[in-house]
Amino acid sequence: MKFIILGCGSSMGVPRPDGFYGNCDPNNKKNHRTRCSALFQTSDENILIDTSPDLRQQLLRHKIKKITKVFYSHMHGDQTHGINDLRSFFINSRKPIDVYADKFTSNYLAKTFSYIFKSYSKEYPATLKLNKLKSNFFIFNNNRKVKIKSVEVDHGKIKSNCFIIDKKLAYISDVNKIYKKDYKYFKNLKYLIIDCLWYNYHPSHFNLENSLSMIEEFKPKNAILTNLSPVLDYKVLKKLLPKNVIPAHDGLTIKL
Repeated sequence: MKFIILGCGSSMGVPRPDGFYGNCDPNNKKNHRTRCSALFQTSDENILIDTSPDLRQQLLRHKIKKITKVFYSHMHGDQTHGINDLRSFFINSRKPIDVYADKFTSNYLAKTFSYIFKSYSKEYPATLKLNKLKSNFFIFNNNRKVKIKSVEVDHGKIKSNCFIIDKKLAYISDVNKIYKKDYKYFKNLKYLIIDCLWYNYHPSHFNLENSLSMIEEFKPKNAILTNLSPVLDYKVLKKLLPKNVIPAHDGLTIKL
């Protein structure tokens, strides 16, 4: 099984569309960040987490030929607006792809991208099917059951969902508060991938201090910081981190 961080950049990426790199050294390829999406691969499935606006570029880079399911963390544009790029996978399979989202995200997707979920004609059939995001989901890897657990967290004024895979890896891309009742799910993981926007306070994201505090609380073997803004240069940030913590970079692949 593999978990690929397709993109680790904040809402406008690095550089931003206007070419702004902020504190990031443009000569370091690890500072070139597309918006947050991830891919979980098993022997049977390619499960996409979020459809960032950079999805086409991400899928081409990794030569992804199929998507079997999509899980959405939340409704924001930097997690959803690449949704149209899933159409080619429908064309290949001729079956609508199952998409899993919470109530608010489902409502947003159905309203904003109605043409994707409704068949308007034979030439333009529905390409995706909306499903309720459950707390526990089971898939298979070489005939072994693998559990994916979704846990709701705060992300400013809305809720976001993080995903825990096989009790080994947690992916928390957008968060400013994890509820104490859920701490038990994040303890002693092999990998914790967690939101870290920048150094200062932010009302809807963890900053570096928050992220390191959660890492200290949960004690994973390895931690990876994602959703990185132009404020955070890869090398500068890496020097500030404990040995078991690294900044993410696009394409970072974890074998599970």
